[in-house]
Amino acid sequence: MANLFDPVTLGDLTLANRIALAPLTRNRAPNAIPTTSTALYYTQRATAGLMITEATAITHQGQGYADVPGLYAPEQLAGWRKVTDSVHEAGGHIFVQLWHVGRISHTALQPGGQAPVAPSAIRAKAKTYLIAADGTGSFTETSEPRALEAAELPGIVEDFRKAVRGAVDTAGFDGVEIHSANGYLLDQFLRDGSNHRTDAYGGSIENRLRFPLAVTKAIVEEIGGKRTGIRISPVTPANDASDPDPQPLFEAYVRELAAFDLAYIHVIEGATGGNRDYRQGDTPFDYAKLKEAYRQAGGKGAWIVNNGYTLELAQAAVAEGRADLVAFGRPFISNPDLVRRFREHAPLNELDPSTLYGGGDHGYTDYPALG
Repeated sequence: MANLFDPVTLGDLTLANRIALAPLTRNRAPNAIPTTSTALYYTQRATAGLMITEATAITHQGQGYADVPGLYAPEQLAGWRKVTDSVHEAGGHIFVQLWHVGRISHTALQPGGQAPVAPSAIRAKAKTYLIAADGTGSFTETSEPRALEAAELPGIVEDFRKAVRGAVDTAGFDGVEIHSANGYLLDQFLRDGSNHRTDAYGGSIENRLRFPLAVTKAIVEEIGGKRTGIRISPVTPANDASDPDPQPLFEAYVRELAAFDLAYIHVIEGATGGNRDYRQGDTPFDYAKLKEAYRQAGGKGAWIVNNGYTLELAQAAVAEGRADLVAFGRPFISNPDLVRRFREHAPLNELDPSTLYGGGDHGYTDYPALG
């Protein structure tokens, strides 16, 4: 029977335990450049079996929030290299999450003040984060997007390809996680709530899978499946994501993903950061059936679960074979030594929600570890 603290194989890596740091946007990368504080933040949490960075934009067009990091400029890659070097010196493993926000952006964040891009010109009922000239941050309604032309999509695929090469070769990451969750660009193509296209990229499930699978194929061609993971969120309403029948959609998706020999599938169960039992459509989502569809199609990658897990729930998921790893988000923010605290059943630090987004080191690198 597997234990949360047992080693596990993920791609070509052997991880020290089955606890993962989930991707967590913190808005502390001015000019999209990771800082020395970023390096300290991740190094403090390097006892996790796997760390997945905050979502990181592959291009300027892919940016959707102020002061989030990027992978598209030399100074950004150099900043990330300091992070990965520090993490590796501490014995950790770190993947970067590749991000294109699609319609979840604002003209103030886009090149030349242009409209954000999306599968269809449908404005999301969602907000993004902007920082004013005086340094104060606030959440603001997203801007009206424009629909991408089919001829533009190969260029975005190449943007992902270029970003992943820089992430591994220059920035030194152990691998990448494709962000195909939470209502961002790839997820927008998947769901009929945001994809009203009538061409080869819209309508049927097969068509809606076409662009996310093209992105995955390009990344695997560059660095191999064993250094590639993907994150999905079948029922979350985050960023106005919606689909009336997600079960057949996501089962079809994971069956296609099985062919890429990925390092892992990372599943957000329920509403991101909220109700684990949240549903879209008439019936509860069957996560066991989703995993079964992946395995039956030949998928061998690790199965990572996330959202609202306690130590007890995580232990049960691993012991019962429902997951190979469990990703923790907010508990890792306030407890840099979360692995030790779980192992010793020590009390957890309380999270200060006011310091989640933006600001300095307070609420970022100053949460205490056990003595």
